Formats: sequence, structure tokens, C-alpha cells
Amino acid sequence: MQSTLGDVRDLASLQKAMHLAQPEVVIHMAAQPLVVYGYTNPVETYATNVMGTVHLLESIRTCKSVKAVVNVTTDKCYENKEWEWGYRENEPMGGHDPYSSSKGCAELVTAAYRNSFFFNENSPALASARAGNVIGGGDWATDRLIPDTLKAFNIGEIVKVRNPLAVRPWQHVFDALYGYLLLSLNLEKDKKISGNSFNFGPKLNKKFTVKKLTYELSKLWKLNIIPFKFINKNKFYETKVLQLDTSKARKMLKWKNYLSIKESIKITSEWYYHCFQI
Repeated sequence: MQSTLGDVRDLASLQKAMHLAQPEVVIHMAAQPLVVYGYTNPVETYATNVMGTVHLLESIRTCKSVKAVVNVTTDKCYENKEWEWGYRENEPMGGHDPYSSSKGCAELVTAAYRNSFFFNENSPALASARAGNVIGGGDWATDRLIPDTLKAFNIGEIVKVRNPLAVRPWQHVFDALYGYLLLSLNLEKDKKISGNSFNFGPKLNKKFTVKKLTYELSKLWKLNIIPFKFINKNKFYETKVLQLDTSKARKMLKWKNYLSIKESIKITSEWYYHCFQI
């Protein structure tokens, strides 16, 4: 594998890298991915998530080798109504905070490029992927539930957990990546699905709160006490209930989750445990 480090906010460098690589498939995952960071750094968040997407699609527009493009956004791109059922791909874009709204904007950018530039037979097939809350080893970002919890476990500190009753569509990163790769393969084979968006997440009956997830982690670590301090008041607004309707990906792409939520938590916990032992 050849790796080129760069910044999607730098259009000229991105265009140069794209033309040197001459890729057939592009999966766009570059982002400022943190809700809380977005509140404190909104300009950087919009510059990366909105203009970064514009720069990527503009680079692809002049790169004749590209056949398929998957733009990965987020489950938080929808206009959140705090309802119990899952959001479908045709729900309105929105976002209460800078991160979420920037991803909604990235979806609108994708649709505009598709309608304006990527609409004929010779154009790259273009689709977007909206994944639920992804967990797995290797995530060391600030204000992430599992890394923060397990780092506290490792040094015997109390874990401060905000929004313990919040519901999220948790899934392992392997299942999300499987969805992105499957989507890119289908785009190459069948250009009729170009222009579509696809949700990737657990089935709707698998409701898992933040509190339940942290308890599962404490059981895996065999802790004698539950070292949590639950904080119901949060400085910034965060969605209480967020679920996805994934029937479209399951039907059109034949995608499914191979790992249950408890298997995902166990695998993730083991990864961090072994990492802390090194």
C-alpha cells in the first residue's frame, strides 16, 4: 500500500494526489468526526466536512480513472426529531450542532455533484453511506465513550458518563467497513444505484443505551464496583434517541451485521485491554 498524507482542505494537493494515484474506487472518510469538538471549533469542522467534500468531488471530476465513489457521512446528518423509529434515507437533512449539520451539508454537496456532473454513462457512480455509532479498537479520540471508559478502568479512575440514557445504533467498525466495501463493489457493477444513500447499522429492535454499554464493559473487566458517575446535564445539546432504518442496504446490497452488539463490545474491550498491557 502506498500512503500519501495530506489535508482535504488543500484542493491543489488533493488534486495532485488523486491524479498521481489514478484510483478506480474512492472511499471518502476524511472528516472532523467529533460532536463536542465541533462546538468549540465550528469553522474547522465546516471547512473539513463541507469544503473537504467539495474538494474531493472536484478532484474526482477531473480524474478519468475513477469508476465508483462512496462518500461516508454519519447517522447524525438527519434532521433529528427524537422519535423512536429509525431514520430512512429519504428523511430531511439537518443537524442541531456544527458537526451534524456539516455532515448534512456534505450530503447535499454529494447530491448536487451527482446531479450536475456525475449523471451520464461515463461519469463515476456516486453514493453516500451513513453509518451508526462505530466502535472498535484503535479509536483514541477525545470525548469517545469506550476509549474514555477503558482508559479510566485501566488506571482505576471514576468514569464520568454524559447522557447515560441516550440510545445509539452501536456497531463494530468491521460491519461498517464491510458495508462501504460492498457498496463500492455494487456501484462498479450496477450504475443504477448511483445517487443513492444507504444506512448501515444494527436492527431496530437492538436498543442499547450508553448506560447499558458501560455496564457491559465493566462486566468484561470483572470490576467489583461500578466506577461510574452519570451526568444527565450536558454543556452542549446531544441527541437522546438515534436509530437507523437499514432495510434498504439489507435488501439492495444484501448487507447485514455479522457481529452482535455484545460481541462487538467484547472484541473492542479485548483490543484495548491487550493494548494497555504493552
